[in-house]
Parts: sequence; structure tokens; C-alpha cells
Amino acid sequence: MTEGTEMGKGQGFPVSCVEVLEAYIERNREVNPLTNGLVRDRFEEALEEARQVDKLLAEGPADADAALEERLPFLGVPVTVKEAFALQGMPNTSGLVSRRNVIAASDAAVVSRLKQAGAIPLGVTNCSELCMWYESSNRVYGRTNNPYDLQRIVGGSSGGEGCVLAAACSVIGVGSDIGGSIRMPAFFNGVFGHKPTTGVVPNDGQFPNAQGMRTSFLCTGPMCRYAEDLEPMLRVMAGPGVAKLKLDEKVSLEKIKFHCMDHDGGSIFVSPVDKEILQMQKKVVEHLESELGIQVQRVAIHKMKYSFQIWSAMMSSKDSDGQEAQLFTDLLGDHGKPVWPLWELIKWLVGMSSHTFPAIAPLALLHEKLVKLNSGGNAKLVSMGKSLQAEMETLLGPDGVLLYPSHPTVAPKHHSPLCMPFNFAYTAIFNVLGLPVTQCPLGLSSEGLPLGIQLVAGAYNDHLTLAVARYLEKAFGGWVLPGKA
Repeated sequence: MTEGTEMGKGQGFPVSCVEVLEAYIERNREVNPLTNGLVRDRFEEALEEARQVDKLLAEGPADADAALEERLPFLGVPVTVKEAFALQGMPNTSGLVSRRNVIAASDAAVVSRLKQAGAIPLGVTNCSELCMWYESSNRVYGRTNNPYDLQRIVGGSSGGEGCVLAAACSVIGVGSDIGGSIRMPAFFNGVFGHKPTTGVVPNDGQFPNAQGMRTSFLCTGPMCRYAEDLEPMLRVMAGPGVAKLKLDEKVSLEKIKFHCMDHDGGSIFVSPVDKEILQMQKKVVEHLESELGIQVQRVAIHKMKYSFQIWSAMMSSKDSDGQEAQLFTDLLGDHGKPVWPLWELIKWLVGMSSHTFPAIAPLALLHEKLVKLNSGGNAKLVSMGKSLQAEMETLLGPDGVLLYPSHPTVAPKHHSPLCMPFNFAYTAIFNVLGLPVTQCPLGLSSEGLPLGIQLVAGAYNDHLTLAVARYLEKAFGGWVLPGKA
């Protein structure tokens, strides 16, 4: 990483760590009043940690660079963390008013690992209330705005993270994803995001954490502006779990079996895919075929039409021990008395609720109804989900990659998700299938909004999607600085 390898003046480095941190702090102070991505900073502590890095580099022996880089691969690199993760000394509310005074006493597992690798946290970033909506807005910190168009959403629930990275206010970031919460913000903000294979990166130290079957669907992963940073981040965040992946295997792009699916088949719950997104996906296919000399196979997987229903059913199902999914209304009460959605909606209408409208209406009300209806109808959908998982694993095998839209539309305007609340199904389905997915930016639309694509591989084949993301970044330009298009 540039910031990690060019710090410290003591051994001929052109830029000190303090200068790098000061540049990012200044950038945050310039941009954040408009975007509200970073909701609590630790700038003074970060600068002190940067001074310690400069001291370490100045005092170290001249031949210690290689060993230092291996031991501390992110030495001095600014990082931001989704507020749902514990970062010592920082708030950990997940946008819940009843947790307004909760301050993390320790670090989440992945945060600790990044800090041990030398990264310097700048602060925490905004998310949706309880991380269960795809617009990052809550009653604790307010709303986050898209740096490409302040009237647009940043996505959720890792929306503040996507925003901060896109606006060049941080280098790397920590996100989590149970229905697309890494990939949607990465798509809407034109950056890279990776949902690892399930069970590789620890989820410990975030609120709310998954229970029951949802522990198999929640994934913690890296977000960044440059594709080359995904793999080193994944190595550090996974720790010993990285042994399950094949990151040291050399990838020959010409030997990958590429598949392409333009849309989900026409779900009645989801918007049609935008024309520009389809056109860009077609360009990707044409580029792969012409430059790599391969044939991209078009596929139509019928069960993908039921992505939302499958995700919802599997999210509400019992695990192997018979443990039921925790009700969203219980989480809103923060382990106290559960919230009554209808009463909370009445309070909201008269301005007395401490919750956002999406948390009350489409989430709490709908989730409560779905769980009650689930006992009979869901068994069939869960079975369909398992059948789809087997079908996808057979299709992808050890050397396949699927090209699939990241979302049906480019970043919507604020509040628009309320009209089409299930569009997140394009990302959510891969959580319940347990597959690794990389969101790759592909330049900007005619409106100046980010375009992108999901790259999907079979379980534990994260190395394939990461390699394709690096290739597409070179071919299509990757991240574009807001305002510079």
C-alpha cells in the first residue's frame, strides 16, 4: 500500500506518517460536514500513534524494512471502522438511541488485528439503525450523503464506510454484511468491497451480532478504493482462518470459467435492472471475451427469481440446535422490553419515537409478520435455498466466476428505498448461499453515479473474485474521485 510503504523520513522515505494522517484529517474536515460519513473521530490519538510510527522508522536499522513490512503490513495506514464494531474509546451504538452512551472498552477481533498490523484508526462511520436497512440514517447521528450526489443514499448498513472511502477520507475500512451491507455501499459509492466465504473472518465484537442460523450468513470483510488492498486486508482480518482460503494460488484468468446473469429473472418484489447497469455488464463480458480469448456462458438460474423470499425464510429459520432467530423488535428494545411496532409507529407520526421510520415499518412490522407466517411456508423456501446453493456450487465449481448485478439501480435518492424495500435481494441471496463475492466499481453513469458488478465464486475460492477485480480495475478504471469525472 502506498501509505504503508512510503512513510517515515528517517530512512529516505519522502512522506512521514504524521503528514499522511494530517492530510486525511484535513480531508475529513473539508468533506465530512457535507457527507456525515465519519460520526466520531479520534484524530488526536491517531496523530500521536503516527508520531510513534515515525519514531520507529527513524530509529530502526537500515536493513529492517522487509521484516517490518512483513510484521506490520499496514504500518501507519489510516483506517476507519463501521460504528457497529467495537473500537476502544469510541461509541458502539449501531444507531440505537438507547445505546447512545455505550463506549467500547475493547476492540472487535478484526479491528484488533488491523491495529496489530500497524493500521491507525481515524474514527467510526455511520450505519443504518441496527444495521438492518440500506440507507445509513439513524436518530443518533443523522443521515449520511453520497459524495457523488448529496441527494443520494450511501447504502447500508456499512454506508458511512463506503462514503468515507469514496470521498478519499480514509484508505481502508471495516464493514459487515448479512444482506449486502458491504457490497451495496461499495457499489453506490464506487469502491471495492468483499464479502468473504462464510466463517473465515470472525464477527466477534459487533452489535448486533448474529444468533442462530444468522451466524452462518453474517460476514465481516474489507472495503477500500483499490482492488490490490482487498487481499492483504483479508489476510489480516481472517488471521488463522485465512488458511481455509487459497490466496497463495496463482490465478490464470484465461482458465476461469466465466458465467453471466443479467438479472434475477423478474421478481415481482424487485425493480428491473437499469439499462446502464446492463450495458456496462455487457461491456465487461465483451472485454473478457476479446482480451482473454474466452467464452462467457450466459446462464438463467430460475430460483434466483425468489432471492428475497429465500433470504427472508432462511434468516428466520431455526438453527441445528433449534434456536430461533431473534426478533427485530427485541433488538430495537436493546434486550429490554421489546418494541411494539404499531405503537412505535403512532409515536413516530407525532414525533415522539426514538427510532427511524424504516426500523419501525418495513423492518419491525414486516419481520414480525414473516416470522409468524414462517412455520409452514418457509420450509419449502429453505429447501429451495439449499437446492439453489447446491446448484450454484455445481455451476461454479473450483474455477468458476459469476458476473451478476450489484443492485437493480444506481444509488437512489434519499428515502427512495421505502418504495422498493426488497431491492437488496441482489446481494442478500449470496449471504444465505455462503459464497464469496467481490463488488467491483466500473466507472460512472451518465448521471455521474457509480456503476459496478458483483463477482461470485464457489466457497473458499475468494482468490478468484479478487483476481478478477484487480483485472477489471485496470480495464475499466476502478474508483473515480467524486467531482473529477
